[in-house]
Amino acid sequence: MQLRAYTRRKCFISYHHDDEVEVQKFIETFDHNHDVFIARGIGAGMPGDVIDSNDRDYIMRRVRESYLRDSTVTIAMVGKCTWARRYVDWEIASTLRNDARNRRSGLMGIILPSAANSPTAPLRLDDNLGSKDSTKYARWYNYPTTTASLSSMIEDAYMAREARVPDNSRLLFSYNRSCS
Repeated sequence: MQLRAYTRRKCFISYHHDDEVEVQKFIETFDHNHDVFIARGIGAGMPGDVIDSNDRDYIMRRVRESYLRDSTVTIAMVGKCTWARRYVDWEIASTLRNDARNRRSGLMGIILPSAANSPTAPLRLDDNLGSKDSTKYARWYNYPTTTASLSSMIEDAYMAREARVPDNSRLLFSYNRSCS
């Protein structure tokens, strides 16, 4: 029996619904087949119900209580229009909150293959992006090619929860942006 050299973290997967096929492939490749992380989230074959509401406070509370409460890292899967999706903004904002009931989660972005030539980070993620040597809260990466590289990315985001300070000062999106 071979032992893992990494800790399997519970990761909330945030993404734009247009990228669901690529996100499902990512989950199948790294969660189901290689046990790199435990996927939490809404849709893409994950055990979560769509929250049917337009009330952002209610949605953020439900996402936080139902999906982020026991996750330790949020992975924003960055496709061509992810930056324009209000739910992604709300999920990242909820990820960065640290309150009495729920601890803040680590945050990272992964550029999906379909957006590799022109990635645009969601604004709240962009507010927190830094290079490997930076004190900024989050990092973003090209699509991983190995389980070891993904595990290292997740572990960096996990460790940032205590070591780095996030910027969550941006106002929440009130509506989806137009993505052309």
